[in-house]
Amino acid sequence: MWQSIINEKNFDSYDQLAKQVMKWQIHNEKVVFTNGCFDILHLGHLDYLSKAADLGDRLIIGVNTDASVSALKGPSRPVIDEVTRATKLASLLFVDAVVLFGEETPLTLIQTVKPDVLVKGGDYTIDTIVGADSVLANGGSVEVIPFLPGHSTTAIVDKIKAE
Repeated sequence: MWQSIINEKNFDSYDQLAKQVMKWQIHNEKVVFTNGCFDILHLGHLDYLSKAADLGDRLIIGVNTDASVSALKGPSRPVIDEVTRATKLASLLFVDAVVLFGEETPLTLIQTVKPDVLVKGGDYTIDTIVGADSVLANGGSVEVIPFLPGHSTTAIVDKIKAE
């Protein structure tokens, strides 16, 4: 049962996800979107994602593919492969959909899905969030959630390397 629920949350295409989003929105459910690498899932991620989920009725996560994580973070990343990262996120109760994206930014994904709320972490400002103008133009909102201090994947990787 749980495996099928997790599998149903993983979407293979932007168009497939966009159709699901339209169904949710037709039923007046507010759809929240965020994205990231989520390489080593930690407390900071869980805090951020649960706060993002609280901003609406449905939470969608765009997850960087392995190739895009390597391009962003360097050749030693990701530590965890994309299928595992997406499956972990889909297993969270407050997550409704997960989709992989391999582009440099999630702009095409955001423009296809048309979320009601776009969320990013505390190192962003609304004017630096990719897709913010599209979401705002569609009548949505953009939110920045502060990071939980002392929790990052980079810090975890550095600690492991030091030991």
